[in-house]
Amino acid sequence: MPKSEKTKLMCRIQALGFAVTEASEYLDSHPTCAEALEYFDKHNEEYKQAVKEYEEAFGPITASSAGSDRKWKWVTEPFPWEGEDE
Repeated sequence: MPKSEKTKLMCRIQALGFAVTEASEYLDSHPTCAEALEYFDKHNEEYKQAVKEYEEAFGPITASSAGSDRKWKWVTEPFPWEGEDE
């Protein structure tokens, strides 16, 4: 079954989030590893960009990014985990 753009982007965000988390844990014990720092920076930027792209197209991913432009968007739009491909 083909995945929607929303689902593809959410999968990318999850994969990048995992990579960033794992790299940060590695860096906790290897804080001067240049290769790990470069890996973390690259994937962290990609993660931030993917989150921005998702939120611009589909709404907030977390309550903290819901904003408050006169309406609490977090509960008025579908939650990120409510995929249409299921």
